Amino acid sequence: MQSVERFSSRVENYARYRPDYPSAIVDLLREECGLTSESIIADVGSGTGKLSELFLNNGNFVIGVEPNAAMRQAAESILVDCKNFRSIDGTAESTTLDNQSVDFVIAGQAFHWFDRPRAKAECARILKRNGWVVVIWNERQTDTTPFLQAYEQLLLTYGTDYQEVRHENAEPLVKEFFTPRNPRFAQFPNHQEFDFQALRGRLLSSSYTPEASSPKFQPMVDELASIFEKFQSSGVVRFEYDTRVFYERLD
Repeated sequence: MQSVERFSSRVENYARYRPDYPSAIVDLLREECGLTSESIIADVGSGTGKLSELFLNNGNFVIGVEPNAAMRQAAESILVDCKNFRSIDGTAESTTLDNQSVDFVIAGQAFHWFDRPRAKAECARILKRNGWVVVIWNERQTDTTPFLQAYEQLLLTYGTDYQEVRHENAEPLVKEFFTPRNPRFAQFPNHQEFDFQALRGRLLSSSYTPEASSPKFQPMVDELASIFEKFQSSGVVRFEYDTRVFYERLD
């Protein structure tokens, strides 16, 4: 499936059950990259607007660049009251933005879908002098608790192309993207807690899980229920994340 289309049937679950981003990211970029509330942000691959919202709360003008119509419309609905948010149909390789028009290009949970050489050229085109590219993702811990180990095994068993698209594969691609510079790096803790319905929604928000029409779908959901019952405490289970941030200027 084309990367643009992968999330079309998962938008509602994505918007409701994917993690937000720590506010510490804004503090980091203020201290190290000169971010202010006046900085103009291009959120490339903005999806349902989760990362955009972090910077809108900082007072920034944010342009959400998203090629998937359903996800773009969800962001427009969720952020309808944010006057500093502009939503456009574009891609990492062709944002449609003006030359030297933004101070930061940010990408959350989207970088591994980009055509990196073309995206890098587009970033260089739209960034102002001394602008920054910031690549961010929430990396789910896979083996730090028995529940997370069981959930990881569920994905390995039922995932369609989980091994190929998982975020752990992205780090060398990010470093290659910034060559010849070495990107700066920071990491922050993040977490979510789920009852079963929310855990089910979180699972189904992932593009590498079977669709409802697949014969693997119901066995996957049944096994998820068994995992939840085994590991829940007071009716919830907990996802732990490392929020990983790579940031640097481009040559």
